[in-house]
Amino acid sequence: MESGFGVQRRAGGGSPAVGASQRRRKMPPRAADYKLQVIIIGSRGVGKTSLMERYTDDTFCEACKSTVGVDFKIKTVELRGKKIRLQIWDTAGQERFNSITSAYYRGAKGIVLVYDITKQETFEDLPKWMKMIDKYASEDAELLLVGNKLDCESDRAISRQQAERFASRISGMRFCEASAKDNFNVDEIFLKLVDDILSKMPLEVPSKELSNSVLSLQPEPEIPPELPPPRMRCC
Repeated sequence: MESGFGVQRRAGGGSPAVGASQRRRKMPPRAADYKLQVIIIGSRGVGKTSLMERYTDDTFCEACKSTVGVDFKIKTVELRGKKIRLQIWDTAGQERFNSITSAYYRGAKGIVLVYDITKQETFEDLPKWMKMIDKYASEDAELLLVGNKLDCESDRAISRQQAERFASRISGMRFCEASAKDNFNVDEIFLKLVDDILSKMPLEVPSKELSNSVLSLQPEPEIPPELPPPRMRCC
């Protein structure tokens, strides 16, 4: 007599319990070795949000709204054999938000100071931003000056040499020009900044192994005035 409790066996004759136990378990993602905070500062309209979004999401908005207070994005990168969780804070450029944004300087390992190469006033505001850095940021924070909107070369108001001279007067400050719109030098900016931060931390990977992976942001030689300035890679 056939049993009324017949159980359909899986193909291959294995029991359900054994089959389930043999399934591969998904390995949890490796935890970050470092969590670093970077802030982007500068006057209103220089493209701070555009640089952040281009780097984290590879997107560009032609008509970005001004940041109110602060905003942030997370990006995980691997460098020097380490996994780094990068928290990037985009701060408002208006003075009325200074009391809010100043709190984010203290924990920052890296600071990106941005000006617009087509707007003289944003370059003239740089000393004001340096006062904020001196007042609120750690002395160990890595500093990077970025001239944004290189895609508007025909409207340039600030020469590369002017910015290089400014950066040379600030101890440890690097300089680079970029375009968030054209995605020119954006990844290089953040990767070099993170690399500089990591260089101050104890790592098992010798620094010489990265000597050619990220190029230098040191100022380029001045270009003769009769030659049109090329778009220089910063890294």
